Amino acid sequence: MRSADATTIVRVLLIIFVAYLIIYKFNPFVIAVLIGIAILLDAIDGFFALHEASKGRITFGKYVSALRGNERAKAEVAAVKKTLKKKAKYGARMDVAGDRAVEYILWITFVYTGVVPIFVLFLIVIRHSFVDAVMAANGTSSKMKTRFAKVVYSSNIGRGFVNVFKFITFAYLPFVYISGYPIIVGYVLVTILVGYIMLRGAAELYESFA
Repeated sequence: MRSADATTIVRVLLIIFVAYLIIYKFNPFVIAVLIGIAILLDAIDGFFALHEASKGRITFGKYVSALRGNERAKAEVAAVKKTLKKKAKYGARMDVAGDRAVEYILWITFVYTGVVPIFVLFLIVIRHSFVDAVMAANGTSSKMKTRFAKVVYSSNIGRGFVNVFKFITFAYLPFVYISGYPIIVGYVLVTILVGYIMLRGAAELYESFA
């Protein structure tokens, strides 16, 4: 099994564990740390795939340099990605499946605990179902060409913002359920996060039909 796929399985299992900790009102600080680890694993599993496919030539430093826009590092990473697509046909889709599983588990948990309204879950499921279907037919986000889609969805800024805000939102909501933190703050965070997720979905659809 590829290390990237193993990482995906680990983070899904970790989030299932986190869901039980939330339901049984475990220490919210521990829960926040575990959620942070799960999101971090999502951010670096791409490195594991590239490192393995390049037989160690793509180091973490080089991977970070590529993310920062270093042209030489980006070219080397792009070359490895081409071979990776041939060797790991389902790699990109496995990563997306892991993302969706983690996100669904968290949203379902917070709906179950009464912290998040159920219509939010409906919006997320509908958004992901239709957008993923369209993107599966057209390729991955790395193939995006339009400026709108690149900035909102596939850029490092776009990816970074949604991951950071997912952590902030999902780490705060357990404090609402377990420690009685103000729910209005949770509603504001959820609104911003869901709004940006919807905007990213619009970017994917725009790219697909542009």
